[in-house]
Amino acid sequence: MTSNNDGTVTYSCINNIGTVEFYHPKGNSLPGYLLENISDTIIKAGMDPDCRVIIFKSSGDGAFCGGASFDEFAKIDSAEKGKEFFMGFTHVINAIRTCPKMVITRVQGKAIGGGVGLAAAADFCIAMKGASVRLSELAIGIGPFVVGPAVGRKIGVSAFSTLSIDATTWHDAEWAYAKGLYNKLASTSGELDTMVSNLARELANSNPEAIKNLKEIIWQGTGHWDATLEQRAEISGRLVLSDYTKKYIQKMNL
Repeated sequence: MTSNNDGTVTYSCINNIGTVEFYHPKGNSLPGYLLENISDTIIKAGMDPDCRVIIFKSSGDGAFCGGASFDEFAKIDSAEKGKEFFMGFTHVINAIRTCPKMVITRVQGKAIGGGVGLAAAADFCIAMKGASVRLSELAIGIGPFVVGPAVGRKIGVSAFSTLSIDATTWHDAEWAYAKGLYNKLASTSGELDTMVSNLARELANSNPEAIKNLKEIIWQGTGHWDATLEQRAEISGRLVLSDYTKKYIQKMNL
């Protein structure tokens, strides 16, 4: 387990099924250190010879992920530090994308901003019917630039535009399922865990070479993402310093 302050990331592997789980007490929001721990742990799981499939999840029964940490936003005082923070999301998305194992993401609750990006980066995403989504970045004064390639790839330009532009509206899990962000929906937490476990077992018992080749095909055409996402992180890192965003964050932190 890796931890810092009040956030944690854990990894375990049982019966060839690896589980990467993160937690933060503020709605599973993501400060920079937690993002780096998540990406490092996913890379570690991908290199674990005993691990054949990865379940990616957050702790608790509340939000799956509250997106970027407003506390950390408030501390950013330069474009360089801003870019460094948003590179954390870049590293997690690319860690999932380049991992040689399939990543099943379990979404038990709402996904906001960067949390939508984490769901979109999954190879297969199973969610609760109450797991609404919202890309709130434009309302904050930034824009969903870093997560944009992952989200747009999954749900298409029109649906991505809907989420991005209508930044204060929640879209329910049925909408996310219809657009392809979620691959399956569960009615209860027990059903969610069963769906995730059953698929993980099936993949763990599959031919690892076939899984690796299939994943390469699924992610074909994304080889430029290292450079693209870094450019997006630079844009976000600059915008987070704007007066608009600073006033918004100050109001939210009161």
